[in-house]
Order: sequence, then C-alpha cells, then structure tokens
Amino acid sequence: MRVPGRIRCPLNRRHTIAFLATAACYAAVLTAVLTRSELVRLDWQVALFKPYKQWPRVRPVLDAFVLAGQRGPTALAALAWACWRGRRTGSLRPPLVLGTALLLLNVSVGAVKILTGRLNPQYAQTPGSAELFHGGMAFPSGHTANAVVVWGTLAYLAGQHRRTGALVACLMALGIGLTTVYLGTHWVSDVLGGWAAGALVLLALPLLEPLITTVSASVSARAAVYSMGR
Repeated sequence: MRVPGRIRCPLNRRHTIAFLATAACYAAVLTAVLTRSELVRLDWQVALFKPYKQWPRVRPVLDAFVLAGQRGPTALAALAWACWRGRRTGSLRPPLVLGTALLLLNVSVGAVKILTGRLNPQYAQTPGSAELFHGGMAFPSGHTANAVVVWGTLAYLAGQHRRTGALVACLMALGIGLTTVYLGTHWVSDVLGGWAAGALVLLALPLLEPLITTVSASVSARAAVYSMGR
C-alpha cells in the first residue's frame, strides 16, 4: 500500500547501508587526521620506515604499476573502452556513466584536498604533525581514489562480466593504494581516505542513473532528428 506524499529512496536497503557505512569510515579517517590520532602516528612510523628502501628491488616494477592509478592515462583508456562499448550496444550510457563518475571524483576529492592542504610524506616538515593546511594535496590519495573509480566504473559497466570486473577493480585499487605508501608519496591515512572517497563515488552512481538515462535519450533523439534532416 502506497503512502501519499512518501519519498521513495532510489537505493535498496543494502546499498543505502553500504553508502552510509562508507561515508562514516571516510569521516572517521578525516577526523583521525585532523585530531592527530594514533593513525597519524602510524603514518609517521610507516613513512620513516621508508618501504622503498627496505625492498628496493621491486621499486622499478611498482614505479610502472602506479601509473595504472594516474588519472590522465587511465581516464583516457577507460573512456576509449566506454565509447567502444557504447557503440557496440548502441547506447550513450557507458561514456556518460564514466564521465559522471570522473566528474564526481574530481569535484569531491579535489575539494577535500584543497580544504585539508596536507603535505605528502616527502615534503613533511614536522615529525608527528599531520602536516595540514600547508597547501599540499595529499589527502585523500588521488591515485587511490582514481583507481577505485575508474576500475570500479569499468566493472559497473561490464554487464555479465561484472563479478570478474569487480575482482580486478578491487585488486587494482588495493595494489595502487599500497604502492603509493611503499613509494612514500602518500601517508597510510591518505590511502584509507582515497579508498573511501572512491567507493562513495561508485555507490552514488545508481542515484544518477535516471539523469544519465534522460540525457542519453535526449542526445539520441536529437541525433536521430539531425540524421533524418540531412
């Protein structure tokens, strides 16, 4: 029985719980960084340990691997795949979904980076400090969040191969995040924040599917009208 005037949530209960839990984790990591908690102490312990000096032999491999989380190359490659899939399925949805995900990523992660202004480990100046508000762009890790969003969106669009895609996305996001810690370019908490920030973007995509469908249908209709008028 419908209740008049009731607003129905477009997400199912499990999805809503996942979204709220991820948001809570993100907030907890941010709070831990802002309050110089035990997490900040762990950040310094790992940074001073310098994993890249402890295991130097794997560095050339990981220097190359971390490019799989760099926004420019991965976004272009993913966009090419999305356009190919869109052409194959006769739908604009794949490139629109990817474009929407990247836009959300840039806005949300970029805003937090600017607001926190955290310095990366190699530029840290005061041992024990969270190195905030110094004009840095460390928190959350852009490489990590980008890996989550790009590879996760590809899995989201993979259709019948979604489970395999999800496994690959998880491994890539995990690997990229840990690699940035190994290379000393990010704190542990940066990576935790990057995982959470990227996951929030993926979990928000279903909310935007109605808008994406509307835009796709509108563009397709205009294209059809233009084609008939030629």
